[in-house]
Amino acid sequence: MTPKPLLYDIIESPAHPDLSRLSDSLGLERLAFTNQRKALGELKRRPPDVVIADFFFGYGNNYAGANVSNLDVLLRSLQRFAPAARIVILADRHEIRHVPRLAELFDIHAVIAVPADPAKLESALS
Repeated sequence: MTPKPLLYDIIESPAHPDLSRLSDSLGLERLAFTNQRKALGELKRRPPDVVIADFFFGYGNNYAGANVSNLDVLLRSLQRFAPAARIVILADRHEIRHVPRLAELFDIHAVIAVPADPAKLESALS
């Protein structure tokens, strides 16, 4: 029996959609994390096939000025431990304009504005 593709669902925003039913219907094993540190701890043991996470732009001196967003460390770690993982980013409509700066540094499969359209979520996770 082939194992189900593994989805890391990193929930750091109240706008993050509930993906439990969608991941089941798509045949994905879903691991939900309430912060990236927990996901990073699991990364070496069980690398994901797909990651969906909330994007927050690093305004001002946030994130030590060296990073574009809250996702830089996670995405660098994925390059090392799960280079084939598809990255799906959820971004607030006001912050989505900053995602291209992140996309200059990392391969991003899809960017979805929140509140997320269910059809776009399904397409990005399929």
